Amino acid sequence: MRKSKMTLDEMLAKAGAKPRRKAPSDEEHRLQEVCVRWFNIQYPHLQGRLFAVPNGGRRDAVTGAKLKAEGVVAGVSDLILLKSTHRFGALLIEMKTPKGRQSEHQRWWQSVICDKDEYKYVVCRSLDDFIREVRCYLNDSK
Repeated sequence: MRKSKMTLDEMLAKAGAKPRRKAPSDEEHRLQEVCVRWFNIQYPHLQGRLFAVPNGGRRDAVTGAKLKAEGVVAGVSDLILLKSTHRFGALLIEMKTPKGRQSEHQRWWQSVICDKDEYKYVVCRSLDDFIREVRCYLNDSK
């Protein structure tokens, strides 16, 4: 009789250990990449004004401490469009998958930013969301 092969998670469960955490999906990354590409094609005269804030990702403690000392703030939106309108100084965009949830830091930062109505903060879960929000925002600047 041949023994069946067990997966690592099955072996860990049998040994009473916690299963490994599932690797994060690249879905949010791909969504953001498509949105930025669309923006740069549609608004070449604004290229460079829409930029990413590389706040996420896993880092070791030393790198995290250096970034914090340099001014990195937890929860800052994924994308910032530095273009003022009649009502707002900039558009701040948090990218999420359809099932994605804002972290506690992201909700705190949104409340701080939106408190004085100086900036527009939106959560986009699709390219269509992104296109709608950007067009609406830029139409207000004309």
